[in-house]
Amino acid sequence: MLAARGAVRRGRLPAGAGPVRPRGAPRTVDLRSDTVTRPCAGMRRAMARAAVGDDDYGEDPTVNELQRLAAGILGMEEALFVPTATMANLIAVMCHCRRRGGQLFLGRAAHLHVYEHGGAAQVAGVHSQVLPDLPDGTFDLEQLELLVREAHSSRYHPRPELICLENTHSTAGGRVLPLPYLQQVRGLADRYGLRVHMDGARLMNAAVAQGVKPAQITQFCDSVSLCFSKGLGAPAGAVLAGRRRFVAEAWRVRKLLGGGLRQAGVLAAAARVGLEQAEETLRRDHDNARRFAEGIQELNSPLCSISLAAVETNIVMMNVGGGWLSPPELCEHLRAVSEEEVAETGWAVSVLVFPWSAHTVRATWHRDISARDTELAKNKLEFVVRKWQEKLDLGLRPTPPGAGGA
Repeated sequence: MLAARGAVRRGRLPAGAGPVRPRGAPRTVDLRSDTVTRPCAGMRRAMARAAVGDDDYGEDPTVNELQRLAAGILGMEEALFVPTATMANLIAVMCHCRRRGGQLFLGRAAHLHVYEHGGAAQVAGVHSQVLPDLPDGTFDLEQLELLVREAHSSRYHPRPELICLENTHSTAGGRVLPLPYLQQVRGLADRYGLRVHMDGARLMNAAVAQGVKPAQITQFCDSVSLCFSKGLGAPAGAVLAGRRRFVAEAWRVRKLLGGGLRQAGVLAAAARVGLEQAEETLRRDHDNARRFAEGIQELNSPLCSISLAAVETNIVMMNVGGGWLSPPELCEHLRAVSEEEVAETGWAVSVLVFPWSAHTVRATWHRDISARDTELAKNKLEFVVRKWQEKLDLGLRPTPPGAGGA
């Protein structure tokens, strides 16, 4: 108790927070992804009260209203509600690339290329030409134009048809694509008769970070997907938006892929709440992520580091270096709660983060993570890093997570 009060006085713990017993359930701060959210009370009320109909017949009023609202926000003529953003991206590829063997261009680390089971190839029969991703989530447009020009002039290359962008860029750490860059992509696409699709799963994060309306971003695109179950916190659903003729064809492809829904208004109602609250929710997420990143920088430890300039939205990529600690080990130490931790801090906190790569751990903020949770996560990281450093200074390897713990 005295330890906890002392920590509060020193500003290391949120004021008003009491100690947790070592054997009690720890406070869990889940930063693995912004997909782990649960519907808020407002979403649950909206779902319970939603007017519904058969959406496959176009008769679900809540879905229809969400589609109109989303199309307006995205600056597109129409939008189509679909179960997932992965399906939205695949539908876009199938609608834009009408010939089997057509070619799309995208970054090597793009979600559409890496994390969607190669649907462009498996289902659409489309060839993906990948480009190296730059640290900010863009790719070199001179290299892109060289590849496009080469394909256009050859009888042997696949026919280039589509450029796919990702905004925000997940693997780059939630980086936002600059508007001048998007304008340049649009100009290149127009010169060669290509279309542009944006995987905008976290597009609203990009708009909030740049202080612009989403339509100012999508004006450079022929189509865009938007996910409701990531930063917006809904349990399911996405939209695919574009011109009226494009969306009409997208409806047919959605049916082909088994994405036709019936009384989908119960999902659309939650999605609408998330969409309407997006600016307030995401601004708070960005602020919390930034505070956590600043905490990493303040540690000034060789065990983990951060590039503050790369923290633009709700994702923080921690660099784990020095060869003393691997990303899975850091994740496990942050998850585990030991009696030593509780004795020193008065708190039992389990922080869940994601081992992203061989040298990187990802933490993602969302609507279920408060400023208090963020402070607890900072304190837990500080404790773990300090214990590792103390034992390394003594020439010892820290005790494996959970040993002697609660």
